Amino acid sequence: MLKHTLAIAIIALTAGCSMTQTPQPTGPQPVNADEFKQAMAAQQTELLAAISAVKDDSRAQIAELDQAITALDQEVKTLGQKQATAAPSQPQVECPPSAIGDKFMLGEVENVFVEELKTSFETRIDTGAESSSLDARNILLFERDGTQWVRFDVFTQGEDKPASTFEAKVVRFVRIKQDTETDDRRPVIHAHLKIGKFSAETDLNLTDRSHLDYPLLLGRKFMKDIAVVDVGQRFIHGK
Repeated sequence: MLKHTLAIAIIALTAGCSMTQTPQPTGPQPVNADEFKQAMAAQQTELLAAISAVKDDSRAQIAELDQAITALDQEVKTLGQKQATAAPSQPQVECPPSAIGDKFMLGEVENVFVEELKTSFETRIDTGAESSSLDARNILLFERDGTQWVRFDVFTQGEDKPASTFEAKVVRFVRIKQDTETDDRRPVIHAHLKIGKFSAETDLNLTDRSHLDYPLLLGRKFMKDIAVVDVGQRFIHGK
């Protein structure tokens, strides 16, 4: 009888507990907005702290590197000063003066501008000739105010074009020895020449040079004390 009563009591107690137990939710739980914001703020704070720590570490490394470079630069300067102090001074070697000096160089053939004729000529630079000469045709001597003058023609644009006529004062006459027994007496005029950027003055004797390759020839008198000739070159100062 006692066993039966005890079993009934246990069953009743169990049934009562089952009836008063709260049922458990079975779907996804709702998110608390405040708790989520607090969690995100905490994570953001941690991330910013980590970034700041990395920046501080980089600044420290850069500062150490700058100090090392400065120290190395100072060591190099100190070493250079020690070497300059220890090494004996070397005497400066003076170059010998140029054989050309202040003379300008001419090639075997140069382009020469004659101011009085306003024309440029391909010119032979000839150290074998003493004087300079210009190709002139129809040479005619005359007097003007008691002074000797000369009128002559020059093919300033080539022999296939008409010649130009010029007049100039005769400064003197010169005799040029020819292969024949007779001498060639030529009138001489004064002219201003320009070769590249160099300007000079010289005397030109007038003669027919139609049988020669160049209408203008410059001889030794022109080159003396102002120019030297390199026969291996042509048109050094431009064509």
